[in-house]
This record gives sequence, C-alpha cells and structure tokens, in this order.
Amino acid sequence: MLEELQRRNYSQTTVTAYVKTVEDFAKHFHRAPDQLGPDEIRTYQLYLLNERKQGVRTIRNHIAALRFFFCKTLKRNYPLEEVPYPRAPRRLPIILTQEEAVRLIDSASNLFHRAMLMTLYSTGMRRAELCHLKVGDIDSQRMVLHIRHGKRNRDRDVPLSPKLLETLREYWRWMRPKNYLFPGTENGWRADKPITPKVLWEACREAAQTAGISKAVRPHLLRHSFATHLLEGGADLPTVQLLLGHSDLKATSIYLHLSERHLKAAGTPLDKLQLSGPEQVKRSRKLHKR
Repeated sequence: MLEELQRRNYSQTTVTAYVKTVEDFAKHFHRAPDQLGPDEIRTYQLYLLNERKQGVRTIRNHIAALRFFFCKTLKRNYPLEEVPYPRAPRRLPIILTQEEAVRLIDSASNLFHRAMLMTLYSTGMRRAELCHLKVGDIDSQRMVLHIRHGKRNRDRDVPLSPKLLETLREYWRWMRPKNYLFPGTENGWRADKPITPKVLWEACREAAQTAGISKAVRPHLLRHSFATHLLEGGADLPTVQLLLGHSDLKATSIYLHLSERHLKAAGTPLDKLQLSGPEQVKRSRKLHKR
C-alpha cells in the first residue's frame, strides 16, 4: 500500500491517514485487512456513524482510504455502489469578523502562539502546511512566503505581510529555530521537527477563550476568514483561488456567499420594484364581507 501511495505521489499527511485507517479497520475485525471485503466495510461504516458518532466528512475520508487499499493495492474492482460515500451536507463555513481576528491574535498566550496565528490568518495556509513551514521559506527580499508540498504536492507563493515579517523576526530572535519555523518537542525538549496539529488547535482554542469568542475557532477557520476578508477587500476570485492553492475555482466560489461586499452588491429583485409605501397598506387582517 505504501508503494502504491508513493507511486502516485500522495502527500505524507494523506499517506499517514490512509495507513492508519486500514490499520484501525483491521483491528476492529481482528483480521488481516486483505481477508475483509464489502460486507465488513458496510458494517464498519455503520459503526463509525452510529457508535463512534463520526461526522460525514470523516467517514468519507475512511471510505477513500479503504477504496484505495482494496482497489489500488489489492486490485479488487468492487462496484462503487457497494462502497458508497455518504452524502455530505453543504454548509457554509464559519468565519471571524475582522474585529474578532484582531482580538484573537492579541489574545495569544505567548509569542510562539501569536506568530502561528498571524501566519495562518495572513497567508490562509492549511494547518499541515504551517506545521512543515521552514525558516528558509521566508523570502524577505521578494516579500513572499513559499509554501512547499501543499495539497496534492503543489507548491505556491503567497504575499509576505510587513506586519507578519516584523513579528516573525522578533519571534526568530527569541526562539532561534534552525530548520522548521515552528519546531516541535521530543521528550519535553524542543527538537528540530514539525509541531503537531494539536499544538495549533490548542493555540486557537486558548486565544479564542481569552478573547471571549464563542465560535469554535480552529486553524481552518482562519483560512476561511483569510479568503472571505480578501474578497471583501476587493480581491478577485481567481487570485484568491491561487493564494489558497485550490485546483478548482468551484471550491473557492463558496467564499462569495460569505462576503458582505458581494452580497450587498448583488442586492435583491425587490430593490428594483416600484411599490407603494407601507403607510398606505391597511393594518387589519380581517376579511371584509361582500
């Protein structure tokens, strides 16, 4: 399975998640995974949904990993209807207001957390991209930040804000990171290895709690806020698509539904109608007899 994933150049994050999913699947049935099939997948899917109370998107990720294992690794061509993806509800993402973004960053518990939150909000990068960000990815000459090996192993550049650069320089003078910009720990000591996503989650949660923000602030919420605030500031959709690293403009267009500027500009058909004033309309709801 690892060889098949590597041949297709899957990201390390996806490789780790897929292998862990197949491992958990096998442990659940106490059998080697190649001895299982569609019946067990169906049972496992219901187990995740009804007993583990997993979300639809999480279950879809599990199914994607199991499909890869059985179809690509074991070469078993199951009909897709036997291993279906559950239908995911289409919900608009939650975003922060610009005032809430200020409060969140100002409420960071230390410079380490503040630098991470500012980087997330300023660049819109994914949490895995931030975890693997390196000191050498900061290009202060060109004022860009290089994001290496993003989703589907694509690189991209994003603008480096002067405000972010100022904070990162102060952070570097204090932390002195060697390779990874935000180094993790090993046995309680700082090590030149990436931080875990849990560190980011905790930074967001603690800052939101201190700032009195009731929204569930997660790293991806800052990415949503970045995109929406860019559109509200006048950026066009293709530019936002490039900065987010989306392969399809359709994925970016969801932020049009969150942009107040675009919603107000669209207006409604009612605005164009010439109606009589509400003061001329009767107040009584009783029907008049004829």
